[in-house]
Amino acid sequence: MAVTAVRYRLSVPPVSGVVRPRLLAVCVVLGILAFFLFCLGMTVGDYPLGVGQVLAALVSRGDYYDQVVVYDWRMPRALTGLLVGVAFGMSGALFQTITRNPLASPDIIGISAGSTVAVVGGIVLGFGAGLGTQTLGLAGGVLSALAIYLLAWKRGTTGYRIILVGIGVSWMCTSATGYLLARAKLHEAQQVVGWMVGNLTNVTWSHAAPLVISLAVLVPMAVVLSGWLRTLQLGDEVAVGLGTPVQLARLVLLLVAVGLVAFGTAAAGPVAFVALTAPQIARRLAGVPAPPLVASACAGAVIVLGSDLVARSFPLPVGVVTGVLGAPFLLWLLARANRAGSGG
Repeated sequence: MAVTAVRYRLSVPPVSGVVRPRLLAVCVVLGILAFFLFCLGMTVGDYPLGVGQVLAALVSRGDYYDQVVVYDWRMPRALTGLLVGVAFGMSGALFQTITRNPLASPDIIGISAGSTVAVVGGIVLGFGAGLGTQTLGLAGGVLSALAIYLLAWKRGTTGYRIILVGIGVSWMCTSATGYLLARAKLHEAQQVVGWMVGNLTNVTWSHAAPLVISLAVLVPMAVVLSGWLRTLQLGDEVAVGLGTPVQLARLVLLLVAVGLVAFGTAAAGPVAFVALTAPQIARRLAGVPAPPLVASACAGAVIVLGSDLVARSFPLPVGVVTGVLGAPFLLWLLARANRAGSGG
């Protein structure tokens, strides 16, 4: 019989826990695949490089010009793609666990739509001239999440209400975005449309650096708070019985998830379906009942980096590729939910 979990206990320091060999193996394999795609992405361009040359440049060896090409020209795009995938994958796992619904993701419940309407409004109405898409996207995502949480509050919140309210907020933001685009000037519309579908083409270090700093804070926070996730998976009543402050836990985890998706959206735009598909792929590969955080982050990185390689071949924005791949996955999830009797 296959070993599904190994328990351990340490006397110094007094720590105990469970290690799942299959989950650990999935994390390692996905992590290695993400790093390979990260390096492979930096080989593509007018100045051809091999993977070996990229690896040499990463450790400051090899030709000086190779290092310039890797660090100054190609790493911002590759690193942003990697971190955007991590952010979206982990945020999707948080949303789906908080709501206990595999269809819950920032794309569907309004967080990405809030970031989009803020960026479009800033450009079309002129109030975002000194702020930039990153600040506007972050502010829009946070404000839409706050609106969803407040509107879903009724002596506390539930995952079901968050999803329903989030869908309504998403459509409101989408309608507002359409209105703003209809009244935008041609050059303003052109400036916005490429970002709206998710694009890594013109990413620079100014996009990558804030993402690195934010994820250095948010990712460890999500991992540390994962204990609350495990009890929330059991339902509110059981979680309260186990001593979990359910409403506080849901609010803090929601804020972490919103921060992840808002910073990711601010850097590359609302790359479609990554937050929806990555946690479900990771869950099925690992064979666990709920989306695992680290594996979801690695799966998200693989999806974004792999889609970006495909996008360069046509060329297309990376969000178009993830949308083409993610839409059938969403239909499959809906069909599966209906067969299981949970499709509404």
